[in-house]
Amino acid sequence: MAEGVALVARISVRLTPRAGRSAIDGWDGDVLRARVAAPPVDGKANDALLRLLAKALGVAPSRVTLVSGAQSRVKIVEVDGMTADVVRRALDAIA
Repeated sequence: MAEGVALVARISVRLTPRAGRSAIDGWDGDVLRARVAAPPVDGKANDALLRLLAKALGVAPSRVTLVSGAQSRVKIVEVDGMTADVVRRALDAIA
């Protein structure tokens, strides 16, 4: 990798809040489907999603950020330090 080139994966996630349990349900085309037990109040569902993704990918929660869609079911999430292909393979393995 060339010096100064940052690895950042950007993925679309369709989130279902207030689920019975938090889980990653797999891919629907290019959109990851996930659910969290947290309600969509005060950003709790978004925070739960970021923690779920960080745990599934084995990265620090600070490396997973919500880029857009805070008020929407479909969100754009960035994972710092990974490529989109690596993220997809890692999430395929657990979904």
